[in-house]
Amino acid sequence: MRICLLGGTGQLGHELKKVLVEKEIYAFGRRDFDITNLDKSYEALKTIKPDIIIHAAAFTDVDLCEDREELALKVNGKGTGNIAQIANRLNSRMVYISTDYVFDGEKGSPYKVDDGKNPINVYGRSKYLGEQEVAKHMDRFFIVRTAWLYGHMGKNFIKSILNLTTNNSLLTVVKDQTGCPTYALDLASAIAELINTQDYGSYHFVNSGEATWYEFAEEICRIKGIEAKILPISSSELQRKAKRPKYSSLNNSSSIQLRHWKDALKSFLQK
Repeated sequence: MRICLLGGTGQLGHELKKVLVEKEIYAFGRRDFDITNLDKSYEALKTIKPDIIIHAAAFTDVDLCEDREELALKVNGKGTGNIAQIANRLNSRMVYISTDYVFDGEKGSPYKVDDGKNPINVYGRSKYLGEQEVAKHMDRFFIVRTAWLYGHMGKNFIKSILNLTTNNSLLTVVKDQTGCPTYALDLASAIAELINTQDYGSYHFVNSGEATWYEFAEEICRIKGIEAKILPISSSELQRKAKRPKYSSLNNSSSIQLRHWKDALKSFLQK
């Protein structure tokens, strides 16, 4: 299986390269592959002729997306549409990595794959536009929604908590947002299993269980044996530019299941 991995330098891309090591992988980062340029993207992918394209490239800074809406829609929407058109032209299959932020967080129970989409920030709208582009241009695709992703590459919530606790300072963490913390390695393993099937459609791949950001922070400190002072606050007190869903847990009803988020977190922190 010849695989083209877009977003190969990100935290998910890093883990995908590890779990797919026995495959023929061509990985690209944003510096060497511009998904918003249809012609150049086609020329690059035409020479590879991939059996499957894993599209994990995105503009993911949720707050910055509010200031740069046009760019977010161009990259996450139009750029994804470009890759979908190319995949269809090359007869390649495609995996598109999407997000829990396509939902508005008002349901109050875990979202199923076919629940109505109603994103409440620019990032969510741009990723949902990407989903629509994939479905418009392709038949053989996997849309994989995930949430609260962390890995060993780049910045993430866990690293921020650990860095702040070294200063023995008081931490303030949001208590009124609930979701599914997800280890990038577990997500990568699920995707590796999924692409060996022809069960096309939409999926929710998250570690099982759910937590608030406050509960997530508490568990990080508990596992690491850190006696940190953590103050729970509301989302409104944080004053971020982008509104976040209050409850964006995802229901994974597929046969590919991921372990509980606490087990995944413990594994991550032990490495």
